[in-house]
Amino acid sequence: MTPTREEFLFMGHPGFKVAFYGLTFLSIGIMLWQIFGRARLWNKGRKIDWKIKPIEGIGKYILGQRKVVSSRPKTAAPMHLFIFYGFLGLLLATTLLAISTYGPKIGLPHFHQGTYYLIYESTFEVAGLLFLVGIGWAFLRRYRMTQELGEPVLNSETGKLERSVNPATSDWKDFAALGVLWMLGFTGFLLEAARISSDPQTWDGASFIAFGMAKVLPGLSPTGYVAVWWFHMIWVWAFFITLPQMRLKHILVATFTAAATPERPIGQLPSAKLDEDGIAAGAAFAKDYSKWHLMSLDACMSCGRCTEVCPAYGSGKILNPKQVVQDIHRSLTTGDGIAATVSEEALWACTTCNACVEACPVLIRHVDLIVDGRRNLVAEGKLSGTPTVVLRQMESTNSAWGQAVAQREDWMKGLEIPLAREKQDFEYLYWVGCAGATDPGAIKTTKAFAHLMKKGGVNFACLGAEEACTGDPARRLGDENTFQSKAGINAETFRKYGVSKVVTTCPHCLNTLKNEYSELGLELEVWHHTQLLEHLVKNGKIQPARPANGDVTYHDPCYLARVNDISDAPRAIVGQASDEDANTNLMWRELMRDPNEVTVFAEPQHRGRKTLCCGAGGGRMWMEEEPGQRPSERRTKELLATGAKTVAVSCPFCRIMLDASIKQETDEEIKLVDLAELLQEANQ
Repeated sequence: MTPTREEFLFMGHPGFKVAFYGLTFLSIGIMLWQIFGRARLWNKGRKIDWKIKPIEGIGKYILGQRKVVSSRPKTAAPMHLFIFYGFLGLLLATTLLAISTYGPKIGLPHFHQGTYYLIYESTFEVAGLLFLVGIGWAFLRRYRMTQELGEPVLNSETGKLERSVNPATSDWKDFAALGVLWMLGFTGFLLEAARISSDPQTWDGASFIAFGMAKVLPGLSPTGYVAVWWFHMIWVWAFFITLPQMRLKHILVATFTAAATPERPIGQLPSAKLDEDGIAAGAAFAKDYSKWHLMSLDACMSCGRCTEVCPAYGSGKILNPKQVVQDIHRSLTTGDGIAATVSEEALWACTTCNACVEACPVLIRHVDLIVDGRRNLVAEGKLSGTPTVVLRQMESTNSAWGQAVAQREDWMKGLEIPLAREKQDFEYLYWVGCAGATDPGAIKTTKAFAHLMKKGGVNFACLGAEEACTGDPARRLGDENTFQSKAGINAETFRKYGVSKVVTTCPHCLNTLKNEYSELGLELEVWHHTQLLEHLVKNGKIQPARPANGDVTYHDPCYLARVNDISDAPRAIVGQASDEDANTNLMWRELMRDPNEVTVFAEPQHRGRKTLCCGAGGGRMWMEEEPGQRPSERRTKELLATGAKTVAVSCPFCRIMLDASIKQETDEEIKLVDLAELLQEANQ
């Protein structure tokens, strides 16, 4: 006999099939009805230009599970992969069986037999086993999360939101969803075991797990098999019906959001919605976000990865990115305002470092949600304190630091720095930035880099007094109108001098010029100074720095390494081959690393795209921080733990934040320098 199995075994009565098809289509209909109900809520959002890219989006992020694979081992990436690929395997198995069963009605052959059938049974037995192991693993992880991750709760005495000590982050629905999935897989094995017991065949060993289970069901009657069959189908129907009500819906929604993921880089904020007076109104209610953003809220599985990596949460602040997503998701139904639902304190705590966005496996743009909430607070006049001073300074002086225009060129005195207004023919515009022209530490970097460019024969010029703040602090604080004003001034200056290449020592300026000035019709080639220095070193124009191995540790800035994927260039200028985990999984990269690869820096645990934020982004540079709640303190401890006596940076914001924390953390003599200064020492 040819190896195969009969569909609808022992179910010859037509009533069986009528009941099966009726209940199956009914359960699918209930599922679709619920999904369409959610879709009506998504449709309340602002219109966007949908650009569906299924191959890139679904292929990379869903089938390829890129975000899951790139996560650190502690996030239980293997667990998720077991569940996903196990479920995908079972779905494929069911699909192939359906094609073989119903295909002959349209002329297709019945192929579920012979060698193919034996391979099919063994292959999908493994898929089912991985699925069940992953579900069991998820049960344990969910339980652990309820013990470790605190949620914001209202303190009745102070009236403020505070982090609770040991609350649950998973409700009963999360465990119920896992229960439904586990029963779906287990009863599938049980059904195959019942088939083997009631209708044994010589080739049943191919279903090796079910074959073993069948030994505890000796001589099962046909009636017993039919009972097990219906029991399994109950769980299939339960899965369809409950999927939209639980976080399981991310299985479907994440596929949709991945297919239509915005083409914007994560460092580019979405354009602002303007009110009748031309003010960037931001998001007062959930409906003020785009349809894609609202849809992405339903993709959240509450895995907590965003919260695990959040520097604000890690330093004890009220902000919890996972809770932000859930609160906005809830407000879509209740109609409550964003600021009231999320809390103003949480919205202002964000450093916009994009660690949450980088970590999210379903591509939620948390920073977009938060900044749009800030825009509404600014429009309503609810921004106060030192950030308002910064915004006024930007308006009156074109500098976030409040430096007078006449002083913008003070750092150049005696250095013979070429100015664009005097030198019309130049290749690179050196964008100094507000910090680079004002802060004493940043000025050291500015001078060192200018020296190296001159030594390397780079044809550059500066704008000097004609340079205005890029508008980055204003945009991330939520003041879109001030951003547009400053960006417009700079855009006109760029056009005036025909600027096409820009190099800057500030990652925040780099991100804004590179990713956000394109909205103004500018196409700029923007370099970070470490990239240009790497180019000069490779071409023999300047000498690389040669610190002794382990003497120097390097802090990757968020807006350089994570947001703009620049982590190898800073290492190359000291002779290090690359960042170890910039683009792939840390565990596998370290296991497979070339033993001959040179490592100069004493690398901290968090580096490259997984770097820890210093706390300066998102306008937090100019906000008051409670002692013990400064992200820079946590980062400083990790850098000093490497044993290095020199901390190298490549961002003026990071330099300011780390300088204060290093002095607070240790009495040792720790040298804090920019990489340009290391190279300047090597090229005296």
